[in-house]
Amino acid sequence: MKRKIINIDEAKCTGCGLCIPECPEGAIQLIDGKARVVSDLYCDGLGACIGHCPEGAITIEEREALPYDELRVMENVVPQGEAVIKAHLRHLESHGEEGYLGQALSYLRDRGMEIRWKDTVATPARGCPSAVSIHIKSGKAGSGEKEDDSDFSELRYWPVQLHLIPAMAPHFRKADVLLAADCAAYAMGNFHKKYLKNKTLAIACPKLDSNQEVYAEKLRALIEEAEINTLTVITMEVPCCRGLLMLAKNAAERTSRRIPVKWIEAGVRGDVLREEWIL
Repeated sequence: MKRKIINIDEAKCTGCGLCIPECPEGAIQLIDGKARVVSDLYCDGLGACIGHCPEGAITIEEREALPYDELRVMENVVPQGEAVIKAHLRHLESHGEEGYLGQALSYLRDRGMEIRWKDTVATPARGCPSAVSIHIKSGKAGSGEKEDDSDFSELRYWPVQLHLIPAMAPHFRKADVLLAADCAAYAMGNFHKKYLKNKTLAIACPKLDSNQEVYAEKLRALIEEAEINTLTVITMEVPCCRGLLMLAKNAAERTSRRIPVKWIEAGVRGDVLREEWIL
């Protein structure tokens, strides 16, 4: 579609980064010393960043661009905390974007998040917390457990389902990511200790999950925008499970960044049938 969106003149940009805090939506990042729009989906074209560029490098142009996606923006905004969420809500309100503001508040409400907005709480206390990003502290600290205690979970972040993870959450930034078939953790007795440790997890089922085009876009965003370091894919030996490997491989091959991708195939008894780098 053709719409208004910001344009950054690379020749004028000095990489000072002053525009970045003025974009709560997260559309701008410093890449190779220059401010760049990382995705059309995050830029609403309202130009909140323009007046904060000392070089006059930012303008608004009308061009073919992906439509602005408020829900994708909220996935990016929410993990950054209440202050950034409120800055985004103020930005929408100040430009009269009541439709997007309503979408943002609905996003918070659906996830049971309590954000006080004006004189009301934007969300009720109840609701499903499944998509609210949280950091899970280590259970070993002060617990007296041995370092190799097999009862200890290596899971550090929530959510983990690929539909629900916010690809631009801080814990995915430059992380080593483990993409596992749903059944893998049940089959592999050493899943946490050997495979999940020091990795950020996402899970999916290539046979039963719907809307897998979203998976392809999430994986692309993890590689291209979150700049993950490596991707390890664990599938089960059943043929349908290789669909997860194909999703990951295709996403990795379509991005401009090249990252190492490892494939681990597990047997139904938990044994490893193969382990190899495929990219």
